Amino acid sequence: MKFAEFQAGQVITAGPYAVGEADILAFARQWDPQWFHTDPVAAANGPFEGLIASGWHTCCIAMRLIADGPLQGSESYASPGLASLRWPHPVRPGDQLRLTASVIEARRSSRGLGIVRWRWQLHNQHGQEVLDLDATSLFKP
Repeated sequence: MKFAEFQAGQVITAGPYAVGEADILAFARQWDPQWFHTDPVAAANGPFEGLIASGWHTCCIAMRLIADGPLQGSESYASPGLASLRWPHPVRPGDQLRLTASVIEARRSSRGLGIVRWRWQLHNQHGQEVLDLDATSLFKP
């Protein structure tokens, strides 16, 4: 989408994205090697009663859905960061994740940059929210 297509109140959806156990293990072994992400046997006896994806892996899934969806072919080039980030429920092997991106604000800066502030939410196949973040994206003038 081009910046001009973003409007406050707009809701954009993407997915599903299938989460595999092999993907959870590979990501965690490289980037977040905590036992509840890397050891299915130990995780089965842990507080989550099974293997769960790293929250950072969950963020990467959301980014992939955004990049393949609304940002594909756009003038987006950077982000100054996130205002908030939460992982209300864990992501598990076999989950089917869907993204909802709600545009909070779309405006031009005094220098002509496009600024989109939007809320990204991922839900699993049971309707449980697994990611909730408030992001800002910048677009070339």
